[in-house]
Amino acid sequence: MKIRRLKIYTARPAEQRQFYEETLGLQVSEKDAKSFSVKLGKSILTLEERQTATPYHFAITIPAGKEQEALSWLKQRVEVLRNGEKGIQYFENWDARAIYFYDADHNIVEFIARNTLNNQTSDAFSKAQLLEISEIGLPTDAIEQRFITLNKTLGLEVYDGSFERFCAVGDANGLIILIDKNSRKWFPTNDTAYPSDFELDTVVEGVEFRIIFRNELLKIEHL
Repeated sequence: MKIRRLKIYTARPAEQRQFYEETLGLQVSEKDAKSFSVKLGKSILTLEERQTATPYHFAITIPAGKEQEALSWLKQRVEVLRNGEKGIQYFENWDARAIYFYDADHNIVEFIARNTLNNQTSDAFSKAQLLEISEIGLPTDAIEQRFITLNKTLGLEVYDGSFERFCAVGDANGLIILIDKNSRKWFPTNDTAYPSDFELDTVVEGVEFRIIFRNELLKIEHL
C-alpha cells in the first residue's frame, strides 16, 4: 500500500505551517490562512483548520541505516521523544528503528527506517530523505470490524498484531495502525489515542482509493 496523500486537521494552522516550513525546513505549498500542504517525498501531508481537532500519530519512512543521522538532524530542530534513555527505538518484529517527536499540535510524528525495504543511500541525511508517509494511527473500539472493511475493500492483510489491542494492517510501505482507544495509548509518550478524523489517498496494486475516517466511521471510495 502506497500513501499518496494524508489530510489531517489542526486548530492552529499558522503555528503548524511555521513548524513544518521553518522548524523542519520542508517544502510547503497550497497554502492559505486555513490550510497548507507539505511535500514528504512521494507523499503529501495536508493540514486543514478545524477548531475541534485532536492529535494524531503518523510515520514517515527514511532510508534504512539512516536513523542515527536522522536523530542528529532532528535534535538540531526539535526535542526527541524518548523511551527511557533511548532516542532510537528498535522493533525486532519489523526489523525497523524509529525516532519520535511532537509537531506544533502535539501530533506524534515518527521517522522510521526499515531494513526490509531496499531504500539505502550513502548521501548525508537531509529533508530529501523523508521518502513517504507510511503510517497513520486509527484508534477505535472496533478493531476487527475496521480490519474487515480494509480487507474486503482493499485486500489488505494483518502485518502485525491481533484484534485485541493493536493491529497493523497493510505492508511495510503503508500501514493503518488500528489500536483499541480504550485500553492502549501511543508509544513512546503514553499519550491518549484520539479517534481523529483523516482522509488518506492510497494506491493498492495499481488501484487508487480514498480512505475516509470521520466521526469514528470508516468509508472507502474508488478514485
